[in-house]
Amino acid sequence: MGTLLVRGGTVVSASGRTEADVLVDGERIVAVLQPGSTLLGHDLASSVDTVVDATGKYVIPGGIDAHTHMELPFGGTNASDTFETGTTAAAWGGTTSIIDFAVQKTGEAVETGLAAWHEKAGGNCAVDYGFHQIIGGVDEQSLKAMETLVDEGITSYKLFMAYPGVFYSDDAQILKAMQKAADLGLMTMMHAENGPAIDVLAEQLYNQGKTTPYFHGIARAWQLEEEATHRAIMLADLTGAPLYVVHVSAKQAVEQLAAARDRGKNVFGETCPQYLYLSLEEQLGATGDPTWGDFEGAKWVCSTPLRSRAEGHQDAMWQGLRTNDLQMVSTDHCPFCMKDQKELGRGDFRAIPNGIGSIEHRMDLLYQGVVTGEITLERWVELTSTTPARMFGLYGTKGVIAPGADADIVVYDPAGHTSIGLEKTHHMNMDHSAWEGFEIDGHVDVVISRGDVLVSDGAFHGRAGHGRFLKRGLTQYLT
Repeated sequence: MGTLLVRGGTVVSASGRTEADVLVDGERIVAVLQPGSTLLGHDLASSVDTVVDATGKYVIPGGIDAHTHMELPFGGTNASDTFETGTTAAAWGGTTSIIDFAVQKTGEAVETGLAAWHEKAGGNCAVDYGFHQIIGGVDEQSLKAMETLVDEGITSYKLFMAYPGVFYSDDAQILKAMQKAADLGLMTMMHAENGPAIDVLAEQLYNQGKTTPYFHGIARAWQLEEEATHRAIMLADLTGAPLYVVHVSAKQAVEQLAAARDRGKNVFGETCPQYLYLSLEEQLGATGDPTWGDFEGAKWVCSTPLRSRAEGHQDAMWQGLRTNDLQMVSTDHCPFCMKDQKELGRGDFRAIPNGIGSIEHRMDLLYQGVVTGEITLERWVELTSTTPARMFGLYGTKGVIAPGADADIVVYDPAGHTSIGLEKTHHMNMDHSAWEGFEIDGHVDVVISRGDVLVSDGAFHGRAGHGRFLKRGLTQYLT
C-alpha cells in the first residue's frame, strides 16, 4: 500500500481508449493524467512508492466475474476450488472481484445459508467478493427473508427452473418471488431450463443404454432452454421484476431475450466462455483420452449444456454479445476433478457433477475474441468489467478507471502470449483443464487489487484475506 503510478499505457474503457497515466493513493485511484502532465509535479514517478511500466500495453479495470460457485455442494460432492484457491486463480487471470452464490437449500432458512457462505469466504479470499442469494425453497419464510437481503448488500437472488428435488421452483413459486423482488428492487437471476421435462428425457436415454456424457447434452435439449427462458420472461413481464437469465447457451433463448428487450423490457442475459468456444460434438462427445475413453466428455458436463456447433449456437452467442442482446460474460465457475468427482457419473451421465472451471481464463478467452474480430477492445472491457459492475450495483467503485474508484487495475499485453493447460497456465484446484491447448494472443502482466499488486513478473504476491466483502447497491443497468 502507498502510492503507485501506472504509466505509459493505453487506458481502455467501455466507451473508448486514451493514452494516460493512472495515479493510485492507498486503495483508490486519485488521478488519470495525460502523459507528461506536470499538474502534480515535474517528476511524478520519482515521488511515488511504486511505478508500473505499461508502455505498449492496455490498462483496464479489473475483471468482475459475477457468477461463481466456490465450494458448492453438488451431486454428492463439493466444487473443488475453495474461496482461497478459486480467488487466487481469478487474480492470476485478471479478475479482481467475484460474486458467488450463497445457497439456501430446501427446508433451510435463507439466513442460515447466507451465514454459511460468509463463514466459507471470510478471511479466505485473495480478491474482493460479493454474494447473490440462491432461494432453493420459495415459501412464506424465505419470501420474508428476501426483505433483509438489500440491507445485507445482496441485491440479487437466483431461482432454478431445473433440478427438481434440489433447487427447483415451480411457476407459482417463481411468481411469488418475482412479486416480492419487484417491490424490493432485487434482480431476479434465473436458471432457465425445463427441469421436469429434462428428467423424463434423461431417464428415457438412460433406459435405452445411452449413458455417456454426450447424452447429457441431448437430454437438455435447446427447446427446453428456449421454453423456460420465454416462461421466465413472461412471469417477469407480469410482475414488473427485472430478469437476468444466467448461462445462456441456445441461440433460440437469445432470440427470446432479444424480443423482450425490443419491447423495452428489463430483461438481461449472460453467456459463458464455454458457450462461445466449446461444443456438443467436439467436447461432450470426446473419446480421445486414453484414461477416460468415451467418458472424457465428463470434463465439459455443465448446465445449460454445450450446444451443437452444426446448429450455430456458438456464432449466435458472439452475435448476441455484439448486439447487446447478451450483456455479460461470466464463467459459472464450478470446478470438479475427474478423479473421485466427475467419475461418480461413469455409467450414468445423470450422476456427473455439473460444472466447468474457467475463472482463470475468462479475460484471456474474451480477449481472443478481440483478436479474431468478434468484439471490439472496448466491448471486451464492457462485457468483463463495466457491465457486471453496473448490473450488480458496484459501478463507480468497480468497473471503471476513474478518480474515486477502487484501484483494481490490470495491465494487459497485446504482444504477449498465454498457453492454457494443466502444466502451463493453471492455478485452479482441478486435475484437468477444460481449456487444454487453447492459445491466447495476449497476456495478463500486472494485476492490482485496491492498490496492492497481486500479480507481476510472473509471480503471485497476493494473499488469502486481502479480499473484502462487497456490499452491493441496487442494479444500475435498468432501462
